[in-house]
Amino acid sequence: MSLLELFVSVDNFCQIFLPVWEKKLIADGSKKRPRARQLSTSEITPALAAGASVTLIIYFHQSRYRNFKAYYTEFVCQHLRGEFPNLVSYERFVILMPSAFGPLSAYLKSLYRNCSGISFVDSTALEVCDNHRIHNHKVFEGIAERGKGSMGWFYGLKVHLVINDRGEILACQITPGNVDDRKPVPALCKHLFGKLIPDRGYISQSLFEQLLETFNVQLITRIKKNMKNRLMPMIDKILLRKRAIIESVMDQLKNISQIEHTRHRSPINAFINIIAGLIAYCHQPKKPSLGIIPSGLPLLVA
Repeated sequence: MSLLELFVSVDNFCQIFLPVWEKKLIADGSKKRPRARQLSTSEITPALAAGASVTLIIYFHQSRYRNFKAYYTEFVCQHLRGEFPNLVSYERFVILMPSAFGPLSAYLKSLYRNCSGISFVDSTALEVCDNHRIHNHKVFEGIAERGKGSMGWFYGLKVHLVINDRGEILACQITPGNVDDRKPVPALCKHLFGKLIPDRGYISQSLFEQLLETFNVQLITRIKKNMKNRLMPMIDKILLRKRAIIESVMDQLKNISQIEHTRHRSPINAFINIIAGLIAYCHQPKKPSLGIIPSGLPLLVA
């Protein structure tokens, strides 16, 4: 997606969303000067939200830069003056970032795709600091928690993600690092149907029954070593072998979209960075896919 296409997409969304959103905001009682911004919300939102095409951050999440300040001062201010003639200073831009959190979250939700009947769910850890600096870390105090993943203990957050067989995001949720992976699943499955494939960490009879009765979603997991063997359809066994697709998505989110780093100075801007990386991934032209033809999906879901 080009810079112009991304800007048009975000600007069209902001024109519809912002008037409705602003009517429902609750004032804090303080008087504010209604000064017009030099940088419009549609310019701020994609830049903070999506990262580099249309506005400044969709480019950041797709660029080789790993430091947003260097990216903004050395690339945006130097080479994108023609596209954004009213650019503000880096310090002012950082101050404006929290105001884009609401529109950014809504824009991400508008990019969610439809369920095809085959879904994959998993979580990934987002460390906010090194384990040796936990006691000195203050930015995420009361927000981040200690958790344990496949790579060991960490201090930070978790991103819970549901994708379809084409690698498209269906739902996501951010929680503290100590939240059980199974807890957010019912909220993530509200618009799903068919089969849901997780790893062994999601094994739960009560969760299986809840998803089947409430959402008509069948939870398919491998069995643990201390569990009795059970018969499983060949289709389910094949889908379990394809669960690596969501691992590929998580890898791209961390290493290409840069949703994780340990240099945040503000929790709100940290969440904006995560959401922006997710949006950048949604606009990615090529995603990991199982390559299942549409005509074959009913046979797999049945």
